[in-house]
Amino acid sequence: MSSNQPVAIVTGAGRGIGRATALELASRGYRLVLVARNLDGLNETSNLVGGALVLAGDVSHNDEVEQVVRNTLSHFGRIDALVNNAGHAPVRSVEQMTIAEWQVTIDTNLSSIFYFTRLVWPMFKRLGGGVIVNISSLAGRDPLPGFWAYGAAKAAINLMGLGLAREGAPHNIRVHTVAPGAVETQMMRSVLSHEQLPPEQALDPSDVAKVIGQCVSGDLKYTSGEVIYVHKTVG
Repeated sequence: MSSNQPVAIVTGAGRGIGRATALELASRGYRLVLVARNLDGLNETSNLVGGALVLAGDVSHNDEVEQVVRNTLSHFGRIDALVNNAGHAPVRSVEQMTIAEWQVTIDTNLSSIFYFTRLVWPMFKRLGGGVIVNISSLAGRDPLPGFWAYGAAKAAINLMGLGLAREGAPHNIRVHTVAPGAVETQMMRSVLSHEQLPPEQALDPSDVAKVIGQCVSGDLKYTSGEVIYVHKTVG
């Protein structure tokens, strides 16, 4: 395997959009680093893509993110792409939300992107470029009741992506923001039943992964800094 073959880190890779993204990027020739808290899910994804570097960790903690990046560089010597997909979406009213749960929501969805970005940025500059894809949500502009904290974190991701894209442009670093609507995942089904949202109205994770792959490969390079909304239109 060539040491020049590109390397991508995918967070939240144990299932759902993260797993579909791993499959998509593997098909595009990327060596993969799969990150999530659940090791069993990561190993299943690794088997599906034909092998990957599996690193269990909680991306809401900066020290664990630092360890992921160190291990990636030790194993592969390079990082070419980062897909920030890990998410946490509690359904709470403002009176129900605890301080601890608010912090976990912000740190998992938003702070983790900062932790990873500040660490991979120097490598991207040394390589002459790189790409970050941040997974936002339609909730960032239109949250369902109870999703206000999750939506606030995703709205911040949208603006963060624009600012980082502008900062990265002189260094050939692209930053894309992909904002799906409802996606048929375990996280979505933990809060919305089939009666509340019929399966035919939800995206398949592979639908989102294809867009992520296009961002990473450069097919959508002119969307750096933009929010790409992906959702079904229900008549």
